[in-house]
Amino acid sequence: MSASLHPAAPHHLPVFIPAPGETDVFMVVMAVFLVLAVLAVGLLFLRLHTLPERMAHKSHKLQFEIVAVLGLLALFTHMHIFWVAGLLLALIDIPDFGNPLRRIAGSLEKIAGLRPGEGATEAPDESGVSGPPAEAASEGAAEVPPTITPTRMPKERAHA
Repeated sequence: MSASLHPAAPHHLPVFIPAPGETDVFMVVMAVFLVLAVLAVGLLFLRLHTLPERMAHKSHKLQFEIVAVLGLLALFTHMHIFWVAGLLLALIDIPDFGNPLRRIAGSLEKIAGLRPGEGATEAPDESGVSGPPAEAASEGAAEVPPTITPTRMPKERAHA
């Protein structure tokens, strides 16, 4: 081959054009950069996607499992409403109704003269009416089935 250049070829080639038979360094650098950029964007997406779950976990919320399930649903269904619902649940504190109700029940047992935990002797059935106590069920009293609650007569309105 001759060392002379073709007369139509430019005499000064840019730096990013490699010589024949050499490795294209800029293409290798861009390929590595592209792989790293895709991994970084994927990591950012997953960190953003698990934001509600991490928020609920850090603050020890009661609804942590619900937030986690909503996050998984949003990930697999691509429906963003599940993610928004999980974020809102992670931000909201659901009040604890159990502890005040236990304190009220304990106070009522104390007022009634019962030892703690003695008050709940019989669980009510599905209508909310518990069975009659043994003293109240006498021979002459009419028995009301536990599933039927007695109706109350409405009060008459006073006319002026």
